[in-house]
Amino acid sequence: MSNLQQELPAIGFLAEVSSEHRSFLATFGRFLRPQSGEVLIAAGEPQDSLYVILSGSVHITSEVNGRPMLLASLSGGDSIGEINLFDPATASATAICRTAGLVWALSHQELDEFVADDPEAGVSVLRGLLAEMARRIRGMNDKLATAEQRASMHNFWSDPKA
Repeated sequence: MSNLQQELPAIGFLAEVSSEHRSFLATFGRFLRPQSGEVLIAAGEPQDSLYVILSGSVHITSEVNGRPMLLASLSGGDSIGEINLFDPATASATAICRTAGLVWALSHQELDEFVADDPEAGVSVLRGLLAEMARRIRGMNDKLATAEQRASMHNFWSDPKA
């Protein structure tokens, strides 16, 4: 689908990127209008793109012991696929649209072309992406530390030798 608008909004990792750079970036990606139930990313399939949810909602799911598990519920301003944008591989989870919406997608190759065409804009966008990824890593570290603390307490109280 062709571009439906001229500029990406200042949301998510793009919040600190200038209007001029967001407008230029929009010309490299593609705007999608997924419908409810449409799969954006399928677990186990090759994945090399970033998706920015502009409107609508997306559920991130994974199978655990053969049963679907909801990992996250995302909406406008959220993004997915950052890791595979830099390191294309297979998707570790499935992204399913829960409501119709507007999503902007950018592939690994399109990012490379964008950075090559305007290095200053590229640095601005890459800083935003790295800051978002750093926030997520910190959040995961906090969750892991909390889980470890709970496991230690559980083991202490359930260990008959303690």
